Amino acid sequence: MSPTERARLTIDLDALAHNRAAIAAATPGAEVAAVVKADGYGLGAGPVARRLHAEGTRSFFVARIEEGESLRGELGDRDAAIYVLDGLPARPAQRLVDARLTPVIATAAQAEAARGLGRPVALQVDTGMNRQGLTLGEARAVADGLEVGLIMSHLGSATDPAEARNREQLARFREVRGLFPNARASLAASAGAFLGPDYRCDMIRAGIGLFGGGPEERPDRRLRAVATLTAPIVDIRLLSAGDRLGYGSSFTAPGSMRVAVVAAGYADGVIRAAMGDGYAWAAGAPRRLLAVNMDILVIELAEGGAVGDVVELLGPHALLDDLARAAGTVAHEVLVRLSSRAARVYLGA
Repeated sequence: MSPTERARLTIDLDALAHNRAAIAAATPGAEVAAVVKADGYGLGAGPVARRLHAEGTRSFFVARIEEGESLRGELGDRDAAIYVLDGLPARPAQRLVDARLTPVIATAAQAEAARGLGRPVALQVDTGMNRQGLTLGEARAVADGLEVGLIMSHLGSATDPAEARNREQLARFREVRGLFPNARASLAASAGAFLGPDYRCDMIRAGIGLFGGGPEERPDRRLRAVATLTAPIVDIRLLSAGDRLGYGSSFTAPGSMRVAVVAAGYADGVIRAAMGDGYAWAAGAPRRLLAVNMDILVIELAEGGAVGDVVELLGPHALLDDLARAAGTVAHEVLVRLSSRAARVYLGA
C-alpha cells in the first residue's frame, strides 16, 4: 500500500490550546492542570505537554511512574509539576525523587511510606466513587505528620449535572479539606469543571476535555476536535438487494446500494462495535459505517465520492463523542485505541 493509501492521524495542537482556554474560561481562578496519561490519551504526551506548557500549564498528571519519567524527559528543564496517580510504590521511591515526580497517595500504607519521603505529596481521598483513595477516617489518621501539598478526589457522576451523587461527594470533600487547611484542593476533572463554581477548588484536572470530549459525553460546541483520522476510498461497489457484506453477514443490503471501501479499520483505531450506528464523513455528508474489518471498512455512499477521495473517520465532522456512543463506550477509549499504524502529523507544534 502506497503512503497515499494509508490512514492519517492529524493532531491539531491549536485545537488543544483552544480547549484549554475554554476550560480555563469556565473555571476562573482555578489552575487548569493537564492529564496526559496513556501517552497523552494516545495522541503523544510529549508534543501535547510541550504545547500545553507553552499555553501556561504547569501541572501534569500521569498514571505510571514510567510515564512520569518519560514526561520529565520531554519537558526537560521546564518548570512543571508532574503527579503520578499510581502513588508511592515501595521500591521505586527513589525514582520519583530523581525525576522530581509527586506521588498521589491513595492508600494508608502509601501514606505511611510517604512520611520518609522528605517532600510534599498529593493525597487522594475517596468521597464516593469507591475506586481509589483513602477513607475519611484514614485521612484523619494521616493528617498529622504527613506533608500534603494537594488534596484531591474524583467525581463519579460529573457527566450528569443533575445527579445527586455530585453534591454528596462535594460535601464529603469539603469535610476532607478541613483536615488539610494548608493544602491546595482539586475535585473536578474535565466534566466536573463545567458543574459550577462550587466544584472548581484550586485546580481542575483536565483530561478528555482537552482533546475534545464533551463534559456530558456528547458533542460540545465549546470544544474542538484535536484528533482527525482520515483514510482514502480505494473502491466503489454496487450492492443488490439481499447482498451480504463482510464477515458473518453482519449487513444485508435492503435494496440497490452504492458503497465505498476505505483503507482503514480497527487496526487503525476504528472501533468495530461502531458499525451500524456509527458514521464517517465523506462527500460532504455523514455516511453510515456498514462494516469495519482489520484493514478496511465500508461506508454507505449513495452519491458523490470517488476512488482516492479522503474520508474523515474521526474529527470535526465525524465527532468523537458520536463515535464513542455508537461503539457503546466513552471518548477516552476511542482516543487511546488509535494505533500507531496511521501516519501521524502534528499541526501547531
